[in-house]
Amino acid sequence: MPGMLHKTRKQIAKKRGGVINALHEKSRDSLRLHKAGVRDQRIEKLAASRTKKERPLIDRVKFFQQALRVKGVQDANTAPELDVVQSMIHSFVHQHDEEYDAVKKTRRAGRPASAKEDLLKVKISNLETEYKQGFCTCHLDHIGIAFRSLSNFILVLPDVLTSENANALLLWEGSWSYLPQLKWVKVNSEGQVRDAAFPSS
Repeated sequence: MPGMLHKTRKQIAKKRGGVINALHEKSRDSLRLHKAGVRDQRIEKLAASRTKKERPLIDRVKFFQQALRVKGVQDANTAPELDVVQSMIHSFVHQHDEEYDAVKKTRRAGRPASAKEDLLKVKISNLETEYKQGFCTCHLDHIGIAFRSLSNFILVLPDVLTSENANALLLWEGSWSYLPQLKWVKVNSEGQVRDAAFPSS
């Protein structure tokens, strides 16, 4: 998709007969080009930060979509049982264990933990805590929106216990806009399941 800089350059080139190389530094056309370039950079930065914020939730949904495919839930009328979902959640919670062990083994004795090792340890700890308390969504308080999160990101679980929602999850193509159509639940380590809302922020 062409940005403002491209459109502005095209307009100026049309006005000047195809030549935009000979612009004065302080001319109106030069300032228009500069403003358009700054605007495009600002929009790209906002898009990148939004993508970074949405990435953990998308990765989580992809994990459970892949787990459904591995478990063989392809039929529109079938959904996994709670114990199967619990095993999916367990594998999700412990997905970083091997990497953490590998990083820990490469560290020499007596040396402090690396930043990567600390980050993996925090991720594993947060996922285990969340699993004990229930995979949950955001809650509102009087100041604003607060999230129980991993690195300030929302952690939720798509409902794979109903055949309709499991089928909808299998059809998901990776876009953020499709996710609010899915049903979301909180599941804890004791097997308690509660409905949850999709995080809107």
